[in-house]
Amino acid sequence: MSESTLEATRAAEGGERPDADALERMYRLMVVTTLADERSVKEAKAGKLQAAFYPVRGMEAVCAAYGEALRADDRIVSTYRNLGDALAKGATLRSIMAELYGRVDGMSKGKGGPMHLHDASVGFMATTGIVGSGLPIAVGLGLAAQLDASSEGAESRVVGVTFGDGATSIGTTHEALNLAALWSLPVVFVCQNNQWGEHTPIAEYTASTELADRARAYGMKAVKVDGFDAIATWRALRDAVEHARSGAGPVFVEAVTYRLTGHSGTADYSYVPREELDAALARDPAPTFRRWLAEEGLVTNERLDELDAEAAEYVDDAFAYAEASPAPGPDELMADVFADNTWVRGLA
Repeated sequence: MSESTLEATRAAEGGERPDADALERMYRLMVVTTLADERSVKEAKAGKLQAAFYPVRGMEAVCAAYGEALRADDRIVSTYRNLGDALAKGATLRSIMAELYGRVDGMSKGKGGPMHLHDASVGFMATTGIVGSGLPIAVGLGLAAQLDASSEGAESRVVGVTFGDGATSIGTTHEALNLAALWSLPVVFVCQNNQWGEHTPIAEYTASTELADRARAYGMKAVKVDGFDAIATWRALRDAVEHARSGAGPVFVEAVTYRLTGHSGTADYSYVPREELDAALARDPAPTFRRWLAEEGLVTNERLDELDAEAAEYVDDAFAYAEASPAPGPDELMADVFADNTWVRGLA
C-alpha cells in the first residue's frame, strides 16, 4: 500500500475511537461474520446450499466499521459478497441463512439466493450478481435521498454502496461516479479492495492500482485506508458519511484488505501466492481486533470470551433455523414474477 495515499491513520497511532458498546458490537459482528462465512463454505462444499456462496473473509473489519458509521435510516447496496454487509446493516442471520438454503423464511422467501440478499426494512436495499451494477442503483437512491431532504427540509439519508476492486474497471462504475459527483449526491462508495478480480491479481488487470485516484479524477473526495484496521476504517467511513450527509457531495473510500479464501466457497485458490496469503492471515480481522482490544485494556478477555460464545450460539441458531425452514411450495412459482394490477397513484 502506498503510504503517500494512506489518508486514514492506523488505530495504533491514536485518535478518536468508538465508545465501549460500539467496540463490542464491532467485535461481535466480525466474529459472527467469520463463523457464519466459514460454515457457509462447508455447507456449499457439501452441496447443501441452493446457489454459489461468495466468502467475505478478510473484509470483516470493513463491514463492522460500516455498520457503526451508518445510521439506521441510511441505505446500502451490496455485491454478491454480501454476508458482512447485510449483518452490518441490521439483517438477521436467520433470514440470511434461510435464503442461502433456499427456504421460505429467507429474505426473499428462498427465491433470491446468496447473490440477491435484500431487506428493505433495515435499509439493505439490494445486492447484485453483476460486477459494478450496484453503483448506478446507489446513485438513484442517492438522488431520491437528496430530493426527499430538499422537499422536507431535513438532513439527508446517506446511501452506501460496496464493491470489489474489479468493479473499478467496469464502465457503469465510472458513469455512476461521474453523475454522483456532478449532482453532489449523498453517496459513499466503498471499494472493498481485496486485491483479486475473481482469479486475477490487481496488478494484472489494471495499470493503475491506486483506485482512489480514479474517483478523484471525477472531482470527488477520495481516501485510501488500511481495511484490516477496524478503527482506521471506522474513522474514514464516519468522516465520509458525515461529508456526504452534509451536502458536500459523495466520497470514495478504498479499503485495502486481502481475500483469505477462493473467489467462491468451492473454488480452488492454490494460485494465490503463499507468502501473500500468510501475511494476510497474520492480520485476520477478528483475531487481530480481539488482541488489540485486550492489549489496549478496552475489553477484558473474560468479556471477549463471552462475546465469542454469544456469536457461536447465534450462528448455530441461524443454521438450525434455516435447515428447519420449509422450501417454497408450488404456489410460489409465479409469485413475485409479475407486477400486480395496482395503478401508479395519479395515473389511473
